[in-house]
Amino acid sequence: MQKNIPFNKPYMTGKELFYISQAHFNGCLAGDGPFTKKSHLWLEESISCKKALLTHSCTAALEMSALLLDLSEGDEVIMPSYTFVSTANAFVLRGAKPVFVDIREDTLNIDENLIAEAITSKTKAIVPVHYAGVSCEMDTIMELANLNGLSVVEDAAQGIGASYKGRPLGSIGSMGTLSFHETKNVISGEGGALLVNDENLIESAEIIREKGTDRSRFMQGLVDKYTWRSEGSSFLPGELTAAFLFAQLIEERTITSKRLSMWEFYHENIKCYEDSGFLRRPYVPLGCEHNAHMYYILLDSSKMRDKVLAFMTEQGIGVVFHYVPLHSSPAGEAFGASSGALDKTNDLSSRLLRLPLWIGLSEEDQRRVIEVLGEALTSAHK
Repeated sequence: MQKNIPFNKPYMTGKELFYISQAHFNGCLAGDGPFTKKSHLWLEESISCKKALLTHSCTAALEMSALLLDLSEGDEVIMPSYTFVSTANAFVLRGAKPVFVDIREDTLNIDENLIAEAITSKTKAIVPVHYAGVSCEMDTIMELANLNGLSVVEDAAQGIGASYKGRPLGSIGSMGTLSFHETKNVISGEGGALLVNDENLIESAEIIREKGTDRSRFMQGLVDKYTWRSEGSSFLPGELTAAFLFAQLIEERTITSKRLSMWEFYHENIKCYEDSGFLRRPYVPLGCEHNAHMYYILLDSSKMRDKVLAFMTEQGIGVVFHYVPLHSSPAGEAFGASSGALDKTNDLSSRLLRLPLWIGLSEEDQRRVIEVLGEALTSAHK
């Protein structure tokens, strides 16, 4: 009897539990303890951002970015519809309207050539989402933003360890956000980080993260007491989460290398199905160094996707589709607006299927995934 192969299985490097015990031994379980500081330093050095701040989720980091943008009712924020709900919700909470732009057919990232026509006098920011750890076309996006006086918040939830023309994702816009959810490459169960690249935002970011107080400056000895300064919330993760995360961060290169090897194995061995016209493999543009966050395939129709998904699921292979486009959801219709037709978003989202990819998945497991995929394709095309 063949074993089931789950879509994802959280990976531990080996030091997580030891670091958690160290955090307890240090006597600090609340936020901003030694492991939080070590994680901040690692992120700042590895990503070359001006300031990194751990948060309890990428959602929290996005909500912090919305507060830092000082948005008000009626402001507009440009983003793709093909993304997780947090990308839009963070700005809706501040009264802003998400303006959805169609995606590119090759990378499934926001189509940079359609952003200009979405910009109005109400536009305050552009939020590119680096889908599957493959960068958006950031040169064009940054040029548009600079030309129109807009901020850029990179949603790099899937992007740790990936880069655009040698620049780590999250280091290019005025702010970036990361996720350490258990489905990501580097994990802490739940968790995230706000990356601040505009030095003028650092002090405000620290205040917002600490419930609107200047406690961070107090802890640094810069003020003799801390007080309520602005809007904010408790965005800090606990020290146990940071300890687990730090064990992962220091192994990020090893994690990425292993995932890339698995990604390449899929890519090489699924090529025959692409050559036969059954599916399309992922595309990575020149200048984009991806991190093997996921391996997806695109079938030729939604009906075919659903048949393949059902067949593989029945065979115990954990395959899943991804986002339901935000513009087609009840909240997206209520709070957002679309700029032009979103034909590619509608089409590609209905044809995408994600394959299992996690460290610990053996070559034998991958071969079985590929074998069952072949059987599914044959059955679906009968």
